[in-house]
Amino acid sequence: MKTIVLEEPGRFALHDTVAPQAPSAGEALVRVHRVGICGTDLHAFAGRQPFFSYPRILGHELGVEILALDPASPTALVVGDRCCIQPYLHCGRCTACRRGATNCCVRLQTLGVHTDGGMRELITIPIHLLHRSASLSYEQLAMVEMLCIGAHAVRRAAIAAGERALVIGVGPIGLGAAVFARAAGAHVLVMDVSEQRLAFAAAQGFAEQIDGREDVPAQLQALCGDDPPTVVFDATGHAQSMMRAFSYPANAGRLVFVGLFQGDVTFNDPEFHRRELTVLASRNATAADFRHVIASLEQGTVTINSWISRVATPEATIEQFATWTTPAAGIIKAMIAL
Repeated sequence: MKTIVLEEPGRFALHDTVAPQAPSAGEALVRVHRVGICGTDLHAFAGRQPFFSYPRILGHELGVEILALDPASPTALVVGDRCCIQPYLHCGRCTACRRGATNCCVRLQTLGVHTDGGMRELITIPIHLLHRSASLSYEQLAMVEMLCIGAHAVRRAAIAAGERALVIGVGPIGLGAAVFARAAGAHVLVMDVSEQRLAFAAAQGFAEQIDGREDVPAQLQALCGDDPPTVVFDATGHAQSMMRAFSYPANAGRLVFVGLFQGDVTFNDPEFHRRELTVLASRNATAADFRHVIASLEQGTVTINSWISRVATPEATIEQFATWTTPAAGIIKAMIAL
């Protein structure tokens, strides 16, 4: 079967590997139809992904078709179902898992990061990590996991209808946070340093914008007056942006870090206490988030078809992947068709 392998930073290779023949206990054999490319894949290609080893089969944003199921595992799924994959392999036994926080399992392994992923024609997956949709396309299913990151962050923020929210960084993850914050009833402002990303966000209906290259406090004042955002999402993974973000929420507001970087976040403690801010980390997503995102797409509450910038074959992926990482490419979401 065709398998794309990231041999080392900056170098993919296309291999013909042995296909799995049947699912093991508790597993399903699935055909991978679409693979979404995300920031983790770009970081791995650039050699900047932490806790990562080479060679590795990338791919955790997957739209798949069930080919076979372990007959001894009771499930409502059937052969032929179209599904997305919840790619977080959790133990189910640690204190986080026992409390339902499977997204931050002590022994968590993410498909395509800590273990080989879905850039191949066939793969076996634990049945409980498959989420079915009767109406979504493979392209839409391959975008569910990406949307779940933002949806989980919004759930962490516990937004009340009518709140003003600021989303910093409107790449795909930030856009996901923005659309689900809006769906939760928030009045959403967006901020970025990229004209292309701000223009795309405007096309999605996010007209109130802040240019991160200019005077941010002055722009916030102009847009919000004396009623600043009560919740701020930072999806940049940029150290300075994350630390500056402490100054944006209203008193008694919340700051949600969706992106992360390898280093320390610092802030002024007296100011932090004076304003009684709440800081939240948001990591991955849970099965509940997957169900919520799928329902939102099926019902049309959230629409994302215009986000797909490019669909490539495995051969074209190997040739073109390096160009997808450049800002000039203007890619919102690239996808592989297997």
